Amino acid sequence: MIVKMFIVGALGTNSFVVWCEETKEAVVIDPGFSTEDEGKKTVLHTIDANGLTVKYIINTHGHADHTSGNGVIKKATGAPILIHTLDAPLLGESGKDWASMFGYQTVSPPADKTLKEGDTIHFGKCTLTVLHTPGHTEGGISLVGNDCVFVGDTLFQGSIGRTDFPGGNYKALIGSIKEKLATLPDNYTVYPGHGPTTTLGQEKRNNPFILSPEVYSPEGEES
Repeated sequence: MIVKMFIVGALGTNSFVVWCEETKEAVVIDPGFSTEDEGKKTVLHTIDANGLTVKYIINTHGHADHTSGNGVIKKATGAPILIHTLDAPLLGESGKDWASMFGYQTVSPPADKTLKEGDTIHFGKCTLTVLHTPGHTEGGISLVGNDCVFVGDTLFQGSIGRTDFPGGNYKALIGSIKEKLATLPDNYTVYPGHGPTTTLGQEKRNNPFILSPEVYSPEGEES
């Protein structure tokens, strides 16, 4: 599995092109660029330069800084848009108010398929498994590969995602991190939605939110 990361958009979103080296099938995760030109210079350039076939566009959650480039990628590649069922209303016409709240004028097309806990996404000989990791949004997901995890805005290097937007839930976020992400192997690379990459081992040793004695379930109830 090859991972290429770009920092795009007004909010410095990490967007990813991930592909199978053997088959050249790929997925695009969180294309959050602000303009079509930015998308052409980053994500689409990588797709063309490597001869990739994009099988899916995947959103870790529905905020506009992670979804605003969906339409550009779909138009160029024909790939369907995937997002968790609970965040699907943040796309399409129903997501216009959300996009404007983040200062984005571009609204993603609606989802073509919705995801749930345990779903597997196959491209070439690579697989990503869906973990439902709510807290930043109700339908936030993380995507687990063989030695890495794409966590969206659930977990950052030394920090966690915001929970003060509508649909945010601090207890659920802590539960998602401690009961799901922290159970993955320490050597897994963490690809967050913003900021530098890290590893789960580094976060288990240093992240104050993981080190806190608080334990909550991902559903947001104290355990």
